Amino acid sequence: MVRPAGSYHAPMSTKVLFGFHAVTVRLKTAPESVVEIHVDATRRDARMRQFVERAQAAGAKLVDSDDQRLIRLAGSPRHQGVVARVTPLATVHSLDDVLDAVTGAPLVLVLDGVTDPHNLGACLRVADGAGAHAVVAPKDHAVGLNATVAKVASGAAETVPYLMVSYLARWVYVL
Repeated sequence: MVRPAGSYHAPMSTKVLFGFHAVTVRLKTAPESVVEIHVDATRRDARMRQFVERAQAAGAKLVDSDDQRLIRLAGSPRHQGVVARVTPLATVHSLDDVLDAVTGAPLVLVLDGVTDPHNLGACLRVADGAGAHAVVAPKDHAVGLNATVAKVASGAAETVPYLMVSYLARWVYVL
């Protein structure tokens, strides 16, 4: 399949993940990339205890933190008591790379005009649930991956490639 020439932009992975699902998925898929996990020192419920056990089993460094520190690290008060500092994962650099690895018919979600990180996170979550091989958006006028997207995506930002391309209309025509 011939695809139009153009520049590809794969956004940088987040350096901070927060929320139980986002951090748990990173622990499962790339535990070596987790630098440290800050947890709410005052939270001792069953969900937190189970999370801490999983993190310890994965060999993650745990740091007890207060709410203000978690808010500062996450950039949001919606951290659920869990904030991880992570190293970026290797990113897919082109849709060609994704599609070449697909056997059978590819499923690609194409987005245009999605500028709200909550909406992108929801789209990634749906794409993951539907078995999409990638999500594609225009390089301009679209939100990139960030910690809010990763939290709302509940781990899907770690498993579904999100590619930002120039000239989205050409890509849709070719697909």
